[in-house]
Amino acid sequence: MLMPNMTLTPAALKFIARMVRFSTHPTGGLRLTVTPGGCSGYSSQLAVEAQPREGDADLRLDNGARLFLPAESRLVLDGLVVDFAETPTSAGLTFTNPNAAPCACSSSGAGAGAAPGVGVTSVPLTALARRH
Repeated sequence: MLMPNMTLTPAALKFIARMVRFSTHPTGGLRLTVTPGGCSGYSSQLAVEAQPREGDADLRLDNGARLFLPAESRLVLDGLVVDFAETPTSAGLTFTNPNAAPCACSSSGAGAGAAPGVGVTSVPLTALARRH
């Protein structure tokens, strides 16, 4: 199984652990589905689930939390830095591709009101879905 060479910051690790611990599946994991979106951005879905789905990688993180990654997400996450950022108006995971070229289109996250950064996208906390 091909595993992504990605970096999870301490803030991202803490976020993942807290999302799982305070969910209805505290022994489960956070399923992170990431797909390309825009010219240098990403579209993501997060859901705390009791078990990984067929084909998911079940990553045991340094802090004991579990991260479930489908195959298509493992390919997209390769080389990315996953962090958690919080501002007065929003909070969520951010995905930074240090090798991405700058883009002027609004889908890359460079539009008005977006946080600066090349190849950065944010997944707001409101993107979390509860699955029973």
